[in-house]
Amino acid sequence: MALPEDLIIAIQRVLPDAKVTVEDLKGSGDHFEVNVISSKFDGLSLVRQHQLVYSALKNHLATEAIHALALNTSIPK
Repeated sequence: MALPEDLIIAIQRVLPDAKVTVEDLKGSGDHFEVNVISSKFDGLSLVRQHQLVYSALKNHLATEAIHALALNTSIPK
């Protein structure tokens, strides 16, 4: 089980400028929708953007604290 606040902190460690929102989709603490907006994504492919976020959450994913993750990334407008 993971807390949304923990995911935000983990992502912002890797992407300090990121604006992150996390929604617990089932209330179970293991199915999340994560939206990340960061200028660090500028010029990166969508795959590379997602890899950066996955790298930030690697411990949560490895321990299966996150079972399902819907991920959206973008650059600021």
